[in-house]
Amino acid sequence: MELLDIVVDERAGWSVLELVGQLDVATAPELRQALQEAQYGGGARVVVDLTRVEFLDSFGLGVLVGGLKRARLQGGRFVLAGAGPRVQRIFEVTGLDSSFRQVAHVEELGSS
Repeated sequence: MELLDIVVDERAGWSVLELVGQLDVATAPELRQALQEAQYGGGARVVVDLTRVEFLDSFGLGVLVGGLKRARLQGGRFVLAGAGPRVQRIFEVTGLDSSFRQVAHVEELGSS
């Protein structure tokens, strides 16, 4: 079993990266690669679906911050969706909850 599965999909004009598993020191490089491919491949609007993320550490958090910075530099949009209570707590403790746009479900984005 993989520690992290990443499913990339296009929905309503958004590049959606659905994560399943652990986002940590071992899997952060895999997410970084997938984000860069989505963002440099023309994905001006990227949403990372955290609904099924079981664990998030500082390395994973750093990759998400890097994605946010790339989006801002490129004039794109970067949204997090579905962060559960444990993952959301990490954003709150680090003060990053106010840096990211977050939605409860990917479907809330529509084509906005």
